[in-house]
Amino acid sequence: MKILLTGGAGFIGSHVTDLLIENNHEIIIIDNLSIGRIENINTKAKFYQEDLKNYDKIKEIIETEKPEIIYHLAAQIDVRKSIENPIEDAKINIINTLSLLELAIKNNVKHFIFSSTGGAIYGDTKNIPTIEDEKELPVSPYGCAKLAIEKYLNYYSKVYGLKYTCLRYSNVYGPRQNSHGEAGVIAIFIDNMLSNKTPIIFGGNQTRDFVYVKDVARANLLSLNDTKSNTYNIGTSVSISINDLFNRMNSFFNNSFQPIYEPMRIGEQMTSCLSFQKIKDALGWEPLVGLDEGLKNTFEWYKNGKSNLKLYK
Repeated sequence: MKILLTGGAGFIGSHVTDLLIENNHEIIIIDNLSIGRIENINTKAKFYQEDLKNYDKIKEIIETEKPEIIYHLAAQIDVRKSIENPIEDAKINIINTLSLLELAIKNNVKHFIFSSTGGAIYGDTKNIPTIEDEKELPVSPYGCAKLAIEKYLNYYSKVYGLKYTCLRYSNVYGPRQNSHGEAGVIAIFIDNMLSNKTPIIFGGNQTRDFVYVKDVARANLLSLNDTKSNTYNIGTSVSISINDLFNRMNSFFNNSFQPIYEPMRIGEQMTSCLSFQKIKDALGWEPLVGLDEGLKNTFEWYKNGKSNLKLYK
């Protein structure tokens, strides 16, 4: 199928692109390269360097390419930035997405696959692992924006018949994650330690559900098989504290780092852990890469990219 993918130069988007191309789909990427990297882009994809806020340009691309499917991964993904500037977050994550949805309707797009958040959409809940029926109570503008788009998708589905799939990710990690431009404590910790910088832990007792990026890419691929509109969690149903996570990563460096502790930041949850039972039942997806294996793969990727630095064996 012919697929338009926004954010294809980014961390998750590039892995999704690679897997779609491996499965013989024709991919058109739109990315403004504000966070994404040109080297992440699969050479078999057609690439437009453009910002979604430029409606006329995006309109021209969609009318020219006539995609059957849209994967929407481009976003402002930093929770802390959303708190610092909620208006700008809403412009990027709500207004730009609405423009894309309007163009999807006008150009007969069949299926809209949206990268949402499970890590920020539910808020703190006692129901762990959390299922999709849990009441959404986001505690950050980022989570609010993602939830708003999910509600808009329901509107476009009911009124215009647009089929959608919302994928609510837990904390995604893995190779290609940009520690300087994308949220991701694993990338930040590894980058700091490879650069011989003391990591900072904000809080430490909060727990998170970490899902490997290649598992996330598989969930995106399988979403093409959805026969009706759906919302799915993409997580592992297992959580770990940030302190425990740091200790596992510190072992790659002979436990030579002692972190600096600072208070947990406003807008962050204490707990996040997602059930994947719904998508397992519907599409046969489950996480295949455990945390220890995923951390090792991620560390090796960063280490190979930091060959000019002194490394711990």
